[in-house]
Amino acid sequence: MEQFEIELAEAERRWEGLGWPGPRVLLVSGSGLAVDLAGRRHGETELAELLPFPTRTVVGHPHRVELLYPRDDLPLLYQRGRLHSYQGYDGHRVALMVRLAARRGAELLIMTNAAGGLDPEMRAGDLALIRDHLNLTGLNPLTGDPPADWGPRFPDMTNAYDRELAALAHRTADGLGIPLRDGVYAGLAGPNFETPAEVRMLRTLGADLAGMSTVLEVIAARHLGMRCLCLSLVANPAAGVTDEPLDHEEVLEAGRAAAEKVRRLLDGVLAAL
Repeated sequence: MEQFEIELAEAERRWEGLGWPGPRVLLVSGSGLAVDLAGRRHGETELAELLPFPTRTVVGHPHRVELLYPRDDLPLLYQRGRLHSYQGYDGHRVALMVRLAARRGAELLIMTNAAGGLDPEMRAGDLALIRDHLNLTGLNPLTGDPPADWGPRFPDMTNAYDRELAALAHRTADGLGIPLRDGVYAGLAGPNFETPAEVRMLRTLGADLAGMSTVLEVIAARHLGMRCLCLSLVANPAAGVTDEPLDHEEVLEAGRAAAEKVRRLLDGVLAAL
């Protein structure tokens, strides 16, 4: 048995110890975007209580896990803050919570992240749905020999980001008067921000947004048959788009400023599912 299978089995054992029902949705929040959603709280714990390996936090990622009900028929596992490969985790550990949620019944993955805007027309505070991605992390959560019942050895990624869910998000945003773009997300290893030359390269490759998360979780989710909806907050223009230096505190401040419209959009999407 692979080590990642052993760790998932232990995470499932810890879940069972909580006595929580299985979720239908997993929601993972990005930097500064751990907003308070509407709904009835069932339970809350630390992320470290579920994960069978040492965890390290990053500023803006509180590492709390909640089970809540946005509707009576919609149990949702809310992961406030995520793990990143730049913290030293491999692809399997980054994606472990996705696999845990799927094994307990989740069929839908919703994620938010903070990203740099590669498109000069993007402004800090803009929201964009990810319609596709470039995995430039150098990692993959499917390396090794995952069990055959998790999914195909060579999963198709044509519809990695679900088009029906994207259309629902756009209708919801339009109804709320929240502008919502679309973009291709470049997932990078980090933790440094990109150089201006790297930003020019990413734009040439077709990327509109750049960040240090999301792609590994989506690959694992699609392998398991989950549908994915991912929302990026443009936290800052990427290096070289303007002459301003980049700073993580700027990313968190953008998250705090945009928190209300992110909350309204997520509440609206969950109500309409």
